Amino acid sequence: MWPLKWKGASGFSAWSTAEEVTEGVDGAGLTAIVTGATSGIGTETARVLALRGVRVIMGVRNVSAGNEIKRSIIEEVPGAQIDVFELDLSSMSSVARFTSKFKSLNVPLNILINNAGIFGTPFSLSHDGIEMQFATNHIGHFLLTYLLLENMKKTSIETGIEGRIVNVSSMAHRITYSEGIRFDKINDESTYNGWLAYAQSKFANILHANELSRCFKEDGVKITANSLHPGLILTNLPRHRSFLNVINNTLGKLLLQNVQQGAATTCYVALHPQVEGLTGRYFSNSNLSKSSSKCDNSELAKKLWDFSLSLIMDRLPNFDDLLKSNL
Repeated sequence: MWPLKWKGASGFSAWSTAEEVTEGVDGAGLTAIVTGATSGIGTETARVLALRGVRVIMGVRNVSAGNEIKRSIIEEVPGAQIDVFELDLSSMSSVARFTSKFKSLNVPLNILINNAGIFGTPFSLSHDGIEMQFATNHIGHFLLTYLLLENMKKTSIETGIEGRIVNVSSMAHRITYSEGIRFDKINDESTYNGWLAYAQSKFANILHANELSRCFKEDGVKITANSLHPGLILTNLPRHRSFLNVINNTLGKLLLQNVQQGAATTCYVALHPQVEGLTGRYFSNSNLSKSSSKCDNSELAKKLWDFSLSLIMDRLPNFDDLLKSNL
């Protein structure tokens, strides 16, 4: 338990739960995609959205585990609409298959929650030859979002309801490499640092949301894009760092937020009326917060956007066809 229970302007705090920050919110008629929904805050996010009436599409690596989560949510929320689709964010072809399967549902898309992530892994390359943390935490979500943009725009235009894209980042973005993004050294194993590589990917999440926000404003599209720090949470994310697991399982139970509290900011940004119209912002503890000043660099955000697209186009030969099929 934390020693203080400070509440911000929203009326919520680090100890508010996802259920508390969405109390009274009616999500009936909305559809959301949640990545990484088989554990931690992803599972709780899917559960609370379903509780509020949102149709939830769970993007998961382990479909069997996803179906177990689906069953448990439906037991609690009879009538909940939940779909489970395979999604491996480290594989561009898997992301493409997921978006095609989603399109086959012929349903609107109001909310996209880019939640899944890995932390502090030993150096390795993804299926597409990109450093694994950058590939999973940023590139996979960048491609997923890019392929779903037309769906979200169409939904917003046809319904008049604001679309929301939520990138789950981390306060760790503040300790990224000095360059911010190591464009020329993304795959440099000799200088790889698991902590900094994670921070770099979380920094990229914020730049991605900020550039999306700029594009939406420029195009006059009724979609917002925001990023957030979910909190210091008891999850299995540090499983690749044994000493962090020890802290997690001992002092963490006294000092860290639980999963119900950890999912609160995501659910707040995705559903709460207070967030309507806010875009390109950074949230923490279910309140507006301030990211690193490096995140305000619009030229860097645009450079990352172009760099991400180039990585994808070089590795996904049917990219243009995918874009056409998602129109």
